[in-house]
Amino acid sequence: MQQGDRKVLIAAMVTSFMTTFMSSALNLSIPALESYFGVSAAAIGWVVSAYTISVAAMSLPFGKIADVTDRRKVFLTGIAGFCILSFLSIFSPHIGVLIALRAMAGACGAMIFATNNALLITSYPHEVQGKMIGYSTAATYIGLTAGPVVGGILNSTLGWRSIFAVSVLVSIIAFTAAFRAAVSEKKSGKITRGEIPSGGFDTEGTILYIAAIITSLYGMSRLGSGAIPAILLVAGIICFVLFFMHESRTASPIMRVSMFTRSRTFTFSNLAALLNYGATFAISYTVSIFLQVILGMPSGKAGLLLITMPAIQALFSPLMGSLSDKIRPSLLASAGMGLCAVTLILFSRLDQDTSIAYIMCSLCLTGLGFALFSSPNTNAILSCVDKSDYSVANSIVATMRTYGQSSGMAILSVITAAVLGSASLESSPAEDIIHMMNISFLVFAVLCLIGLFFSLARDHS
Repeated sequence: MQQGDRKVLIAAMVTSFMTTFMSSALNLSIPALESYFGVSAAAIGWVVSAYTISVAAMSLPFGKIADVTDRRKVFLTGIAGFCILSFLSIFSPHIGVLIALRAMAGACGAMIFATNNALLITSYPHEVQGKMIGYSTAATYIGLTAGPVVGGILNSTLGWRSIFAVSVLVSIIAFTAAFRAAVSEKKSGKITRGEIPSGGFDTEGTILYIAAIITSLYGMSRLGSGAIPAILLVAGIICFVLFFMHESRTASPIMRVSMFTRSRTFTFSNLAALLNYGATFAISYTVSIFLQVILGMPSGKAGLLLITMPAIQALFSPLMGSLSDKIRPSLLASAGMGLCAVTLILFSRLDQDTSIAYIMCSLCLTGLGFALFSSPNTNAILSCVDKSDYSVANSIVATMRTYGQSSGMAILSVITAAVLGSASLESSPAEDIIHMMNISFLVFAVLCLIGLFFSLARDHS
């Protein structure tokens, strides 16, 4: 391994850690944010959803910009913006301001997600691509591991603003590591710049894509609250159709439709990712509420329990990434998807008498399922494209992940609003909260089983 390669690996790992650390740490402050701003449980979920929707909407455009300009500059800009917006979030005077800042932070996160793994895999030979993705994925789960612990302690002792303050410090470290890697890449002469298409940047396609993501996800999250959300969801679907029609005809698309039409593995692997992340993203969010609101556990202790799942993910992801270089990635990913479906069924049986041991065992199994699925599935996707499309392909992976996560939160928001109405978590009966959780986990288990079908079918002719 060359020294320059190590710097790129470190940069990819630190940025993967940084973005997930912030999200998982913030989950532990949900009850505190609800109390501080005086809003409902459904409204406070937008602190999480605004970020993930923004990442989903902006990943593909920034991935294309990175491929046709300079991946390093997009990478560094994303980290710097994430740092500044985290700092501004400390002083949020209103929930609306905090949600807006989180949405802008999502755009910066999109720059990072579009480029960190693209820069990483161009620095290593194809034979170890899965292994490198495994390391990057492990860093993601280390962020998820540290987030609940640090977030719970900070929230209990210093309040929710301290979580953003720590994020600023981590962002500065990430920028330093990424800047050193960027210099190394430039000096080494590695190709990180693509050919600028003769037709220019696809502005029309970009507008259609962003409109499709935002309107469909927002409409989905507000279903049941009137006719407008349903209209927006339909409008989003129409924008998706128009987007694919436009991309198939334009000379310089932001996403070549042929990436999907020519490769069953690419298409079904992405669909599997979409459904997996949609089904599993709300686990930490929902279990943290169960521990704090139903069991009355302090946020610091709840955070210590929640690290079980990402700790297992971090431990096994490099191994699964390496294995995906040697055996068919779809086999590992399908096993992981199946295990996640089983654990979602286990979570659907939570009640006031559920033991801590039951919760921890379920979290451990979920972590193993994630490790089995994530790195091998990403390796399967990136193995289907040329180097010139790495940022776009990585952006599609990020979009599937974040669109799935946003969809999961949207489904949870709809179920929460249907069961609890406009009541806060603190004022709702425990039986109603548990009923909401049971329904949510059963719905997510069905989504995971559908994803398992796509994962198994990807290699079939």
